[in-house]
Amino acid sequence: MFSRDSKSNSRIDTLVGKSAKVQGDVEFAGGLHLDGRIAGNVRSDDATATLSVSETGSIEGSVDVPNVMLNGTVTGDIFARVRVVLGANARVQGNVHYGIIEMTLGAEIKGKLMPLPNGVGATTDSEPGAAKGA
Repeated sequence: MFSRDSKSNSRIDTLVGKSAKVQGDVEFAGGLHLDGRIAGNVRSDDATATLSVSETGSIEGSVDVPNVMLNGTVTGDIFARVRVVLGANARVQGNVHYGIIEMTLGAEIKGKLMPLPNGVGATTDSEPGAAKGA
């Protein structure tokens, strides 16, 4: 969608159309493509799940999905354990927690960029002062 590596977003199981507005939390597996609006949190426990948000899509709530491809608006924190791709029209008002991040010129973040340890979610060996290899 936004980059030359399109393997993670080729499957769309659920589509929220441009004129649709969902109120409440959304939990999904597989791929979710959003052209409309979601007023609630979006999450997936599926390790291969991908959320793609188009230029017309918006989320008012937190996002907790392994792979996020954003070209719309999120008002809330993003937790992308594997990868987050921010397109030129991406707008985030909140912190972005990521394993790997890719940003296109024009993307805006009003919050903190917070890398996750080892690029795969919060793991235990992230204590400050922990000895490496000891």
